[in-house]
Amino acid sequence: MESSGTEPGPPHTHLITTTVPSSGDNSCIAAARHLAADFLTHAQADQEVAVSARVMDLTQLVVSELVTNARKYAPGPIFMELRIEETTVEVTVCDSRRAQPVVGAVDPLRPGQHGLEIVAAVTRNFQVQVEPSGKRVTAHIALGDDSGAGRG
Repeated sequence: MESSGTEPGPPHTHLITTTVPSSGDNSCIAAARHLAADFLTHAQADQEVAVSARVMDLTQLVVSELVTNARKYAPGPIFMELRIEETTVEVTVCDSRRAQPVVGAVDPLRPGQHGLEIVAAVTRNFQVQVEPSGKRVTAHIALGDDSGAGRG
């Protein structure tokens, strides 16, 4: 995982951009989770952003699910961007596959393929944007106690 740096933004905005390599083993998934934890820890310490243990856990979960999907289904590099804006943590993962991912119907008997169901359940919302070079999946996690999860 290669960090491109931290960029200051408008007040209450904190941005880090990083590239997550997809070749080799699945260590990039754990590295992405650790990067998310470090990002939130630094936002809390350096910019006094209130980050609860719940937000820390949910952000790492969402990062894990999105990077896992990109690693599993798309060839090539994975780009991840983490941003705090006002009341949300924004996680964006870009990959080279142009196919629109689909959230499956809830089926507790289905083995696996629950990643996007989980992301939809724990985030305020998430969007998929297909681009010429692949797709961009962005999830918004509420910083406050009222997560607003499952809205979309």
